[in-house]
Amino acid sequence: MRLIHMHTVRFTGAALAAIPLALGALTTQSSAQEPSPSPSGTFGSGCSALSQKADTAKDKVVDAAAAYPQLSQLVSAAVRAHLTDTLNGKSDITVFAPDNDAFKKVTASQLSSLLSNEGQLKKVLSYHVVDKKITPDQLSNGSFTTVEGGKLTTSGSGSDFKVNGKASIVCGNIKAANATIYVVDSVLQPPS
Repeated sequence: MRLIHMHTVRFTGAALAAIPLALGALTTQSSAQEPSPSPSGTFGSGCSALSQKADTAKDKVVDAAAAYPQLSQLVSAAVRAHLTDTLNGKSDITVFAPDNDAFKKVTASQLSSLLSNEGQLKKVLSYHVVDKKITPDQLSNGSFTTVEGGKLTTSGSGSDFKVNGKASIVCGNIKAANATIYVVDSVLQPPS
């Protein structure tokens, strides 16, 4: 009788070990088709790599961006272009925020030229800002007028979105007190 009991325990243990494996396969398959947003509402493959120093939902947009080390070049450029007060003073804006890797894609000479020309820098950075709140649902097939005055388009579905057909949103729907931030992997250029 004791032998049967031990055999049952082994079988039950093996069966219990198989259940998480089967559930893991179902979860992986399901998430590959349609990844769901995180509990904070953010989405995108880059959100886990986007470490922050604090909760940013109560901070104005430039202060919120400053909490993310990966957005330090954008924050520095906004300060250099004297856009901090302007951006922090607006309400319900959307910022397509290039991360530090996006700035690395710009050649050193182009970046140097841009950073030394305040008017051009302000124009490029203002092209990343839309003067209204854009929800993730509006990204599928969106066309928006930027603060700079040019048009910006978004496309995609699930958690895979592009801006102007080229830049990927690597982490989206980050909340700030006066803005929604979508982190992009390229510096967007206004139409000439």
